[in-house]
Amino acid sequence: MNASISVVCYKSKTLSNGENPLMLQVSKNGKRKYQSLGVSINPKYWDFTKNKPKPNCPNGDFIQKIVLDKVTEYQKQILEFNANKKDYTLTNLLDGNKTTIKEKTVGEFYNELILQYTQTNKTGNRLIYKGSFNSIKTFSKGRVNFLFTDIDLDWLNRYEKWLRSKGNKETTISLLFRTLRSAYNKAIEAKCTKKNNYPFDDFKVSKFDISTSKRAISKEEILLIKDIDLTKESESIQFTRDIFVFSYLCGGINFTDIANLKHENIADNRLQYIRQKTGKKISLQLSPEANQIINCYKQVTVQSGYLLPILDIKSHKTAIQKQNRIHKILVKTNEGLKRIAELAKINMNLSTYVARHSFATILKNSGVNIALISEALGHSDLATTQIYLDGFGSSQINEAMKNLL
Repeated sequence: MNASISVVCYKSKTLSNGENPLMLQVSKNGKRKYQSLGVSINPKYWDFTKNKPKPNCPNGDFIQKIVLDKVTEYQKQILEFNANKKDYTLTNLLDGNKTTIKEKTVGEFYNELILQYTQTNKTGNRLIYKGSFNSIKTFSKGRVNFLFTDIDLDWLNRYEKWLRSKGNKETTISLLFRTLRSAYNKAIEAKCTKKNNYPFDDFKVSKFDISTSKRAISKEEILLIKDIDLTKESESIQFTRDIFVFSYLCGGINFTDIANLKHENIADNRLQYIRQKTGKKISLQLSPEANQIINCYKQVTVQSGYLLPILDIKSHKTAIQKQNRIHKILVKTNEGLKRIAELAKINMNLSTYVARHSFATILKNSGVNIALISEALGHSDLATTQIYLDGFGSSQINEAMKNLL
């Protein structure tokens, strides 16, 4: 007896985002097994009679394609068993098919990755892979229906040459190649391509120089920015200055972490939060100047749910809404910092990242233990800095923070 294959919206399990996973249901001889398709859907968008997405389902066409591809894949396996006159169990069918290479185009696989990261609220990963995919699409003049096995050493060399011709910096080129290599490896793991022609054994991504020039200003310049008269400037410029100074005074906290701070992140005059990027817990004593900035916006933020007026709990509910809002305000903030640099006569391309670098460099130059602040903050792995910070007691960090102003 042949197995029957269908796809169901698995109502018995609800994910954290309120969606139900789509499962492949395989039945034979009265027995039934399920296998996840790796995608989920809001049940209101699923037609339980026809077992397919409703016409108004977001990404409905793409989800339907994943469903059809997977069903077709297992139907082919059943035909192979029948052609070879082999009996099989559901376990044979599901496990045996795992070793079958079902090649997907670069475009198909990237789109699946981006959709997966979107559904799991991993907005950082989504943004990185989307940027990589858009770059490849532009390089290939819109053609993304080629296979990973078509990416050979010659292709990679031509892609690198093209990226350089567009004026991309070494760090950007390195990120794009590392993301492409990661996507290629994920495709191999997912049995969507073979490793026979893997090009990254010969093309070394490590050859790119990812060190960056120091982006720090002096304590005197920090004080200039802190004390500059902005009464004739817009509220946006004043807010820009406050964000820059707040970042500097609070351990070089980056813009995304600032945006996500809430009033409950302050306890006993300490700022305590989990870094979005590394998951590390940070706890720092708030200076009077940092408190003054927070208090300046309390009337505005009391309704927003956040410590500073960047996000609003009523308007920015999903991870992507938050990401888009943070990106929009970050761009405006960095534009505003150019005006502040002009007013303060600072010959530096100011950005929020300069506050982070300056925090580390000024403490280092003040004689603070280098292990506490870690020179890596300015040059390579920022997560290393957080690991070093976690290793010291609060009192030692408090003493170090006194050197900031």
